Amino acid sequence: MIFKPKTIYKSVFITEMVDHMSKKLKPEIEERRRRIFRLADELSKRSQMQRKEEGFRVVITGKGGVGKTTLTAILARLLAREGYRVLAVDEDPQMNLAHALGVPKEIREKIVPLNRNLDYIEEKTGARPGTNWGLYFSLTPDVRDVVERFGVIGPDNVMLLVMGSVVQAAAGCLCPENALLDAVVKYINLRKGEVILMDTQAGLEHFGRALARGFKQAVILTEPTYNSVQVAVDAAKLARGLGIKYIHLVINKVKRDPHLEKVENILSELGFNDFTTKTIIPYDELVEEYDPEVEAILSNPSSITYKKVSELKDILINYAE
Repeated sequence: MIFKPKTIYKSVFITEMVDHMSKKLKPEIEERRRRIFRLADELSKRSQMQRKEEGFRVVITGKGGVGKTTLTAILARLLAREGYRVLAVDEDPQMNLAHALGVPKEIREKIVPLNRNLDYIEEKTGARPGTNWGLYFSLTPDVRDVVERFGVIGPDNVMLLVMGSVVQAAAGCLCPENALLDAVVKYINLRKGEVILMDTQAGLEHFGRALARGFKQAVILTEPTYNSVQVAVDAAKLARGLGIKYIHLVINKVKRDPHLEKVENILSELGFNDFTTKTIIPYDELVEEYDPEVEAILSNPSSITYKKVSELKDILINYAE
């Protein structure tokens, strides 16, 4: 039986939606849901009034455990060292990106996720009912306090925006947190020299909810296993459906040459090999030893992971131009 992600997603979506609608939420939860959806809708309307620029936006995805967060952290730090103003968005419910980036524990513990900052979002965006909308999200110093309130500024001045955990019991399939993140990411205007990297949750959920729409590039990670490659292929197909122009496959944790042949055979069997570029990252004990921190990699330019991620960084810059 051929896997059809859109069909499966539609079926799951309908099932979860029916289940969700049959449940009666507590008044305070229902009010919070309404407030988040209203704010997301206001931001979406205002973003349509702004000048539309895709900018340098990269979504990073793949099966759980393939190394998305580690790769995102290294890319963010390397791009920042190249002179880019980097906003790293942590959309993974595990919220490990701050740790990977090297943010100290005492600071990580003080991070207040985006989905817990509704009052401040409304204040800064003017999306509160009855107010003007002159202020808007931007990667510019005058709203740096927005990022500081939502997350932190980490090593190499990488700015981190933490979405926060999705409360499934309260949200169901029509998750208000995802709607809010979608609206906020689209609301950010990028100027030359600015980049957004979005570290996503495992699997295809973010593509199913179209959070990646508007991103120009996708980095899809896989390990040399059938299941991991299948998830990568499904993600690539959905990315194409969302209009993401450049899709980069990263084959991670490769120990032997036969692993590469195995991946190519799986891609052939699945009937999909439409990737813009492919990057091979060999297995690196240094990554496993210090996981999830990346400081040891960044301080060792001779390491194979540093070299390969640097190559990927150059690829992303090239396709962003």
